[in-house]
Amino acid sequence: MKPLLLIPPIYKKIVVKVGTNVITGKNGTLDLEILNSLTTQIAQLQKKGIQVILVSSGAVGAGRSIIKPSGTLTPVAARQILASTGQIKLISTYDELFHRHGLITAQILVTKSDFRDRQHYLNMQTCFTALLQQNIIPVVNENDAVSVTELMFTDNDELSGLIASMMDVEGYIILSHVDGLFDLKTGDGSIIPEIDPSTKHFHQYIHPGKSEFGRGGMLTKCHIAQKLSRLGITVHIANGRTPEILLSILGGEKTGTKFLPQKSTHGPKRWIANSQGLEKGAVTINKGAEAALVSDETANSLLPVGIESVEGIFRKGDIIKICSTEGLAIGYGMAQYSSEKTLVIKGQKGHKPLIHYDYLYITQ
Repeated sequence: MKPLLLIPPIYKKIVVKVGTNVITGKNGTLDLEILNSLTTQIAQLQKKGIQVILVSSGAVGAGRSIIKPSGTLTPVAARQILASTGQIKLISTYDELFHRHGLITAQILVTKSDFRDRQHYLNMQTCFTALLQQNIIPVVNENDAVSVTELMFTDNDELSGLIASMMDVEGYIILSHVDGLFDLKTGDGSIIPEIDPSTKHFHQYIHPGKSEFGRGGMLTKCHIAQKLSRLGITVHIANGRTPEILLSILGGEKTGTKFLPQKSTHGPKRWIANSQGLEKGAVTINKGAEAALVSDETANSLLPVGIESVEGIFRKGDIIKICSTEGLAIGYGMAQYSSEKTLVIKGQKGHKPLIHYDYLYITQ
């Protein structure tokens, strides 16, 4: 076993996301050897004062070892049965393995709607903070038993990315069943060691596709990693089945693919930046307002004079989408007043911003 980190670790607070294909075998059931290795590494990090939030897939895989749903069930119902029975086994396994190292485990199950309301978001943040302060390992998973259709995350990559942003972590580690992002342009199977935040068009480097048992693919991972790197979080994609992978990354060793961070963004902007699909309404703005908002030279708020139309019903404090006249999303922000008032004053001068710059995130 690799010795306890002898040098100061590069991060003090991290989110580790473990994919289904890392902790399950070929038959889809839990791989206890890998789980033991990962929990042992996390225990070592904890002893060095590193706060770790673990986002773990695998409930459905664990369920496969318990029950075989009847063929008469719909795919959604079968998944719900596997997830609800398997989640007990998954968290029990983590609880037992962490207990061997004297650590307490907490289970947190969430749905996408939990991130929609600002107050609910802050309540979750308070819970995570309190657990970490008490040296408790939060083990998080999507509540697959009730998450269907629009309530579902793309996968646990999306969920863990939201948590990483919410908790203002320094490092976000995605443990997959591959070694990193392969450079298909070279044709020699080499790993791309670092990705700049300005990088686009990831389909040039990877084959889009889904995992054998999980819902996500490398393209999804890259898009989430890029978004977080632009918020100031360093992201690593590495092979979770590589021995002592977490200790290697936290020790500063070059392994996997690293997404370099931009200047850190904090507070409400992080919540807003991850609100795609959670908005309560939308506004369409004119070309002048669009040019002002996307400008790199000045920071501008969205004024009613630049608004052409309003969609949906929203209140003060809700997240809304900002669209161009072509219908493309250019950003998200927190409304400073309701859709009803916005309809009355749209296109008019002399009013306070609908979205102040401090609560505005531009996606372009």
